[in-house]
Amino acid sequence: MRLNDLRDNPGATRARKRVGRGPGSGKGTTAGRGDKGQKSRSGVALKGFEGGQMPIHRRLAKRGFNAPFSKDFNEVNLGRVQSAIEKGTLDAKKAVTVEALLAAGVIRRVRDGVRLLGNGELKTKLAFEITGVTKGAQKAVEAAGGSVTLVPLPKRAPKEKKVATTAKTEAPAAEKKPAKSASAKPSTKPAEQKKPAAAKAKPAAQKSAKTSAKTAKTAKTAPKASAKTSKKDN
Repeated sequence: MRLNDLRDNPGATRARKRVGRGPGSGKGTTAGRGDKGQKSRSGVALKGFEGGQMPIHRRLAKRGFNAPFSKDFNEVNLGRVQSAIEKGTLDAKKAVTVEALLAAGVIRRVRDGVRLLGNGELKTKLAFEITGVTKGAQKAVEAAGGSVTLVPLPKRAPKEKKVATTAKTEAPAAEKKPAKSASAKPSTKPAEQKKPAAAKAKPAAQKSAKTSAKTAKTAKTAPKASAKTSKKDN
């Protein structure tokens, strides 16, 4: 072996990716370094924005509508039913109903019923009791000796609203204690004793005596004040 024969294992090294060589290379324009400004921020969606002018999805006219009362059927092909019979999950002797298909695992939920389609081959004689069937599927079932009867399903029950249960439950009316009347309540305050009329009359007499004493004092001070003023004038 010579030094010029030494090589690394295949796949150990990879050639450098040449960036900024046009949009066809996959690493053109920004060369793998991302955008700047508004496009580099999170929560920004510029899809359909045309710089402020009316975008194309608003310039074009509306067309069609969504049917509010459309039915959501489970579409089951004949080949799927035949494979369930061969596995043993579906009993061929009994009528094939929506409940039987649900129990056999052919459908996951009831929805608005089951519509039978004609893809696949049906070899066994079956009696279908389902919601809908195509013309091709009905011919294939009748050719195998079976029959199809359309059974409309009842309307879906509305979803029950969850009612918040409170921790405190109200007691029934029979167990409630009767309200006590105001007269039955015992008085907590001590009974006030009525004062006699003579006691009330004393404060009035005292007030009249005080007022008479004040008037007498003012009468005595009046001549003194007049004498002082006359002396000042002289």
